[in-house]
Amino acid sequence: MLKAERARFVADELERRYPETPIPLDHRDPYTLLVAVLLSAQCTDLRVNQVTPELFALADTPEAMAEVPVEKIQEVIRPCGLSPQKSKAIAGLSKILVEQHGGEVPQSFEELEALPGVGHKTASVVMSQAFGFPAFPVDTHIHRLAQRWGLSSGKNVVQTERDLKRLFPEDSWNRLHLQIIFYGREHCTARGCDGTVCGICRALYPERKKPKKTRRA
Repeated sequence: MLKAERARFVADELERRYPETPIPLDHRDPYTLLVAVLLSAQCTDLRVNQVTPELFALADTPEAMAEVPVEKIQEVIRPCGLSPQKSKAIAGLSKILVEQHGGEVPQSFEELEALPGVGHKTASVVMSQAFGFPAFPVDTHIHRLAQRWGLSSGKNVVQTERDLKRLFPEDSWNRLHLQIIFYGREHCTARGCDGTVCGICRALYPERKKPKKTRRA
C-alpha cells in the first residue's frame, strides 16, 4: 500500500471501530479541561479522573483556584505524579487567567502556550476539544502508531503531527486523534503489539515478520 492508501484504510477502520469519540478526561468547561489535561502529563486519564473531583470541589474556576495555596493543590493532586510542578502551574495559570484574560481560557495557541505548564500538546487538546478548533495533538500512543502504520518517520512529535496533518483532512483531525488514542490503548499497546500483532498492523503490513522499532516521543 502507498502511504495515502494506508491513511484511508486507518481512517475507515477507526471510524468503524469508534463511531463515538467521548473525551476521556472528565471536565465541565474549558478551564476544568485545561487543568485535567495538564494533570494528565505522565499520568493516566483514569487516575486524573479519580483526582479531579476532589480538586474541583476545592476550586473549579480560575478565581477560586487562584486563592488556594499551592501546598493544598499539591496535596490533592499528588497521586497524578509531578505534583510540585503541576501544582505551581495550576496556581500560576489560574492567576494569569484572572489577571490577563478576565477569568476565561484564551482561544489561541499563542496565549495558551504562554501559560505555566502548558505546552503545544496541551494547548492542542484544549483548542480542539474545548473550542472545536482543528488540531492534531500527538501523544505517545499517536506517535507510536503513526510509525507502526508507516504514516510518519517518527523523528519527533513535531514531525509526526506535521505528517498526520498532511495525510488526513482537516475536518477529521479532532475526531481521528481520539480514535487513534482509543485504538492504541486497546489494541496496539506499547508492549502488546510490536507492529505485527494487532489487526491494523497486520492488515497494513501482512508481510512484516520482524518487530517494528519505534522512536520515542
